Amino acid sequence: MALFEYFPNYIWNLSVAIAMESGGQIGELVDMCQPIKDAAAAGADAGTPQFMAQWVAMADKLIELAAEDEARGRAFSASTKLERAALYLFTGERMQGHGHPGRKETYAKARATFDRSTVLGQIDRERVEIPLETGTMPALYTRAAGDGPKPVVVYCNGLDSCKELLYWSRLPEALARRGISTLCVDQPGSGEALRLQNLPVDPHSEHWASKAVDWLEQQPDVDPKRIGMTGISLGGHFAPRAVAYEPRFASGACWGANHNWAEVQQKRLKREGENPVPHYWAHVMWAFGATDMDDFFAKAADMNLNGHMDGVTVPFLVTHGAQDRQISVQYAHDCYDQLVNSPKRELKIFTAREGGVEHVGADNMSYGRDYIADWFAETLGGHTA
Repeated sequence: MALFEYFPNYIWNLSVAIAMESGGQIGELVDMCQPIKDAAAAGADAGTPQFMAQWVAMADKLIELAAEDEARGRAFSASTKLERAALYLFTGERMQGHGHPGRKETYAKARATFDRSTVLGQIDRERVEIPLETGTMPALYTRAAGDGPKPVVVYCNGLDSCKELLYWSRLPEALARRGISTLCVDQPGSGEALRLQNLPVDPHSEHWASKAVDWLEQQPDVDPKRIGMTGISLGGHFAPRAVAYEPRFASGACWGANHNWAEVQQKRLKREGENPVPHYWAHVMWAFGATDMDDFFAKAADMNLNGHMDGVTVPFLVTHGAQDRQISVQYAHDCYDQLVNSPKRELKIFTAREGGVEHVGADNMSYGRDYIADWFAETLGGHTA
């Protein structure tokens, strides 16, 4: 496998890989991971408090160093350090069980650090809030350069990500280079929407995706006829479904095909496939607002795209890693095969020849990022050169 495997379990290695792909520095990652290597041997769940403690300590050091830069008027250098500090804080928080001591405070520090980095670095990402029927959907809006209305892509989370990690996947940067803006959303069940507003997952993603389109249509720098949607990991359920039921989307793509996530849960009960986070069942019950396992399975029953993909009538791209250990590559074929009414459909399986073979390219996100950015440039009227 191409995944960097420092620890003896997949879940901890996945977090390290995500951090590496999101801008973490290898020396800092080694310094954080060395003291907890033995803790990982007890299983994915047992050592997570030690994991967070090490990653928070590194973040705190970087925050101190950034303050020294800022005191000398070196705002860009301070911002660079704060970016990594926020990344390490979000990663440490993500590894904790629901209600774990210090989790809430770590998340608040991560958000504040990220926001400070945005200001100091003059980074092209504006925090916005999109009204929903209940509460709001916090988002990061990255604008493509140039005058006139631009195409835009709505980019949604998976089960355990947040809008900041979406930004750090560098897809917004790749799209902006191609003349396309990006709206990274914390949809219900993820990021701020879950942690601060207690909004649970809505399997019927068109409900909240349509609100994103409503908001974008009011922005003077957006071409309302050129709005696309994509999603990563569990976003491979949300994005295809939203495009199938929201006719204003002009193109779509998924970074990982989560075609029948309800069925995947039955497989996980049998310990088939890897989990994305520690304390898995507690996490999914929290994300879905479930009181117990029976309630969770009832609320997750509609996380299945069979019978829905014929509603996609615009160009759609399905991508998947050939060696995805969480979600079977067969689901990518199922999704593609059912896009019978798409005028332009494409299936891209990333293989060992290029990389990006793990779940959503955790081993190498560059291939998925560029392929999806090129797809939207070609289907929404951006440019690839």
